[in-house]
Amino acid sequence: MIVFPNCKINLGLSIIEKRDDGYHNLETFFYPLAINDIVEIIPAPKSEYARSDYTDDLINFTTSGLKVDGNTLDNLCLKACNLLQKNFPRLPFIKLHLHKVIPMGAGLGGGSADAAFVLSLLNDQFRLGLSLIELIGYAVTLGSDCPFFIINEPCFASGRGEILERVALDMSSYYFVLVNAGIRIDTGWAFSQLKFDNNRLEEPAESIKEIIQRPVTGWKDSLINHFEKPVFKKYPEIASIKNKLYAHGAVYTAMTGSGSTVYGIFEKELEPVFDFPNNYWVKKVKAWLS
Repeated sequence: MIVFPNCKINLGLSIIEKRDDGYHNLETFFYPLAINDIVEIIPAPKSEYARSDYTDDLINFTTSGLKVDGNTLDNLCLKACNLLQKNFPRLPFIKLHLHKVIPMGAGLGGGSADAAFVLSLLNDQFRLGLSLIELIGYAVTLGSDCPFFIINEPCFASGRGEILERVALDMSSYYFVLVNAGIRIDTGWAFSQLKFDNNRLEEPAESIKEIIQRPVTGWKDSLINHFEKPVFKKYPEIASIKNKLYAHGAVYTAMTGSGSTVYGIFEKELEPVFDFPNNYWVKKVKAWLS
């Protein structure tokens, strides 16, 4: 079976406070977009082992597309498989292939999406009988963004990102332009740049959940991402993307997650022509259809 994990953007991101467990309480609005990786899982006997990036007793894992950096053992797809195999020993030996399209370290949640889709795919393909709530329980152990991709609908998120509330958001009058300069932002570094006072940042004037209910044209001065200031300071090139999107008529533009992708929201009637460098990753994407 094949699935197509999609990315997300953050419409606003407020970091509220440090937690005793090392995480941070935050507010954000997750909005899915149809830029997709590809994940395929098939059962196979051990006699069909292929050349792979990683092989253990139950998983034969291969990748293609964008190069996946780091230790293969740390890949969230593998961690998702291992998580279920501990509780469902009847799961067979599988071949798992990941084709990467969504840039990594870009604030788009591609790795989290891949892991969440693997959980759902294994559940469906091998009839494990896990409910939505149970899948979310597994997903949250893999990462704060992972539970969102189990639901995969526009959601207001709080806690460390795992407390989700579906909120209807009609963006059908707009499209999105996503731009990435090829810069990879380390999330740990981004959090280390935030200045806390007694474990808290300055309280936001109003909740993102309230702001998001207003027309998109009213978001510019109130819907913020706390990571923009430190990221833009270190990488002025990313800040210039935001300025350029506004200059070309975006009604709202911001960095997603801890960076480095910047998105602009444009009215459908507007067709700007951009002159970003050839090495930039630039995508035009329609609004999400639930």
